[in-house]
Amino acid sequence: MVGIKPTDLPPTAAVKIFGAGTAACFADLVTFPLDTAKVRLQIQGESTAASGSAVVKYRGVFGTIATMVHTEGARSLYNGLVAGLQRQMSFASVRIGLYDSMKQFYTRGSENANIVTRLMAGCTTGAMAVVFAQPTDVVKVRFQAQVRQSDGLKRYNGTMDAYRTIARDEGVRGLWKGCMPNITRNAIVNCAELVTYDVIKELILKYDLMTGYMSIFYVNTFKYVIKTGP
Repeated sequence: MVGIKPTDLPPTAAVKIFGAGTAACFADLVTFPLDTAKVRLQIQGESTAASGSAVVKYRGVFGTIATMVHTEGARSLYNGLVAGLQRQMSFASVRIGLYDSMKQFYTRGSENANIVTRLMAGCTTGAMAVVFAQPTDVVKVRFQAQVRQSDGLKRYNGTMDAYRTIARDEGVRGLWKGCMPNITRNAIVNCAELVTYDVIKELILKYDLMTGYMSIFYVNTFKYVIKTGP
């Protein structure tokens, strides 16, 4: 188009998809130990009931991290990292990278999207992301929940082995366990995150509510919160 500089052109859908996935991977590298601690705390009641012991092994986020480092080594905090990065690259790239494209799909190419259209786009990309990335999420959580035995043996020897073992022992459907609750959860979360970000960013730009570094800081901070994801 005449008069438009290359730097003024909006990024393509492919750039948005790749950018969202890459940014989410960097965020996951930083926050992964916290996610692992969350999973251990979530399954603690189940493992306690199975063993018949009333002893609480993990107490609080940082207590859980300290216990894991002491009993299993610091590397245990990153159990399932490969699957986690695979998840972010496939999950965030769809739920964030396709959001603008989905808005245009619902508005048939128009840039004027109302709140209902934005909610529909957020729900759609959130649900699509879960369907696409659920196997990676299942494997990631299995690794995070896997406690090293005293003899050093583990159920899964690697990420690809985990995919094969789950598919062999539980069927291919085993890789999509928990898919429907996850779809419901992430559709709602995606609406809350992306639509809120979209509306606030639009208001900031429209009314020039912030200028200079404060505007950049606010928008980028919100982007980071979204990309770390649920």
